[in-house]
Amino acid sequence: MACAAQTLATRLPDLLLHASHIATTLAAGRHPQRRAGWGDTFWQYRPAQPGEPVNRIDWRQSARTARAHVRETEAEAAQTVLLWCDFSGSMQWRSGNTLPGKLDRAILLLLSMAALLLRNGERVLLLSPSGIVSLPPAPNALERLALGLCELAANSSPMDTALPPPALVPRRARLLLASDLLCPDTHIHDCLHQLAAHPARAYVLHVSDPAESTLPYTGRTEFCGLEHEPPLELPHVQSLRTDYAALVAARSQWLEQTTSHCGHTLAHHQTDQSPLPTLLALHAQMSQRV
Repeated sequence: MACAAQTLATRLPDLLLHASHIATTLAAGRHPQRRAGWGDTFWQYRPAQPGEPVNRIDWRQSARTARAHVRETEAEAAQTVLLWCDFSGSMQWRSGNTLPGKLDRAILLLLSMAALLLRNGERVLLLSPSGIVSLPPAPNALERLALGLCELAANSSPMDTALPPPALVPRRARLLLASDLLCPDTHIHDCLHQLAAHPARAYVLHVSDPAESTLPYTGRTEFCGLEHEPPLELPHVQSLRTDYAALVAARSQWLEQTTSHCGHTLAHHQTDQSPLPTLLALHAQMSQRV
């Protein structure tokens, strides 16, 4: 993973530039709606972020802990968007050298939406398995988020969880989650239901490689696991293609039903396709009033 993180760091300027261009295209095509918030009566504490105005820090609460905290109302939390990126081993895979890896595309999608949200005045934070990330210094918020993603990649392992711990998501916040969702269905079910009960709204970006949908292999093929699974060798793998396609379709339908039932949004993206249609649909969903 360290090698992958270093490679990601070298590509970061191009990813940032691409994300900014995409955000400009999206901003030109649509206009954001101001979201209805909740009242100012109920408040909560969150860790202060780098660059936080001093007058927002609650010094009494901060004195009780090892770090500064900000007191915010539920209305303010409702305008917060958390980014979660799946850094598990399967996200490093791609079926061909001409395709981007799933992790690269996930980061591009997240940064593109973050760029647009920041332009619209939203507060965008980065979530890790241990909580809200303190972002490294950089000239602007988007670069801080990008550097934070690089740091998470450098400190991740192939066995990291694909999904965020719901308890770490602030109430009423919105969560933008990018993952290939190659984890047990029970984990997905439990995560989405717990987020809905929190309550928090999730926008799930399901990122996949085209080979994961079509199984384009023939003859005897060995599949090697990326998260310590044992290898699997299959003879005449093309004979399984019809049944495999049916299983893929059934799981896609299950994902749609589960996210919708919990009040969340699911967007599919395949790495051989342009990111723009996915982001247009996602932006339309995130711009709706709730």
